[in-house]
Amino acid sequence: MHNKLKYLIAMAACALFARYTPVQSLSDIRGPSQSVALAADEAAPIFGVKIPPGYRDWRLISVAHEEGNLNDLRAILGNDVAIKAYREGQLPFPDGTIIARLAWSYDPLEESAKAFGRPQSFVAGPPKNGVQFMVKDSREYASTGGWGFAQFNDGKPADEAVQKTCFPCHGTVKARDFVFARYAP
Repeated sequence: MHNKLKYLIAMAACALFARYTPVQSLSDIRGPSQSVALAADEAAPIFGVKIPPGYRDWRLISVAHEEGNLNDLRAILGNDVAIKAYREGQLPFPDGTIIARLAWSYDPLEESAKAFGRPQSFVAGPPKNGVQFMVKDSREYASTGGWGFAQFNDGKPADEAVQKTCFPCHGTVKARDFVFARYAP
């Protein structure tokens, strides 16, 4: 009985260690193909980025309301490397940083409109504009400021034309290592 208890404690400690040990570098998450080793079966064109496993459990960096043609609500999430860099104010971001952008339609809350006589509260509706990722690897993606980009719509990579728009857009924030999102502690 005493040995079984020791075994269970040791297994629990190993599980906790594995769960809470952050990825230290991209080499820790790369497979033999040298594209980011992630959960989705298909890699996005150009950069070879796949959907990271467990990205929905990452920490929140910021939220945003995008107006204009996109008109969506966004959550910006980061892996442990990204969160550490944001908290420490580290620029450029270190290799191994992965940032995710999720988006939903920006919908008025019907109950709020009834209560206030006009639309006042807005909530996230259905997913919109896919999910996007930025992956930092200064060697692999040297020609795009050290970042690989990807967009997935319904779990499938967006076409090459979409992927080609990422870096030119992010070029406007070169001074912040090509990252739009600001950390909201």
